[in-house]
Amino acid sequence: MINQWPGGFQGEVRVTAGAAAINGWTVTWTFANGQTISQVWNATVTSQGSTVTARNVSYNGSLAARASTTFGFLGSASGSTSAPTPSCTAG
Repeated sequence: MINQWPGGFQGEVRVTAGAAAINGWTVTWTFANGQTISQVWNATVTSQGSTVTARNVSYNGSLAARASTTFGFLGSASGSTSAPTPSCTAG
């Protein structure tokens, strides 16, 4: 999380390729306290329950070895917020 205010927050995630180039990426995480995403940039986001899945868009899916890109989002929360631990897969 890069910013937080009563009822909302802003998050940013950096996706970095490993030793080999990748063509597409997916990042997933689970929100804990009923948080929801209201706006996103540089990714396509879907959610099912508390599980969020972010996928690359056309212009940032292909990354050279060790190259990175970021995506961000705004969210809302009715209670306390904590930064989840994302999981990333290539392809």
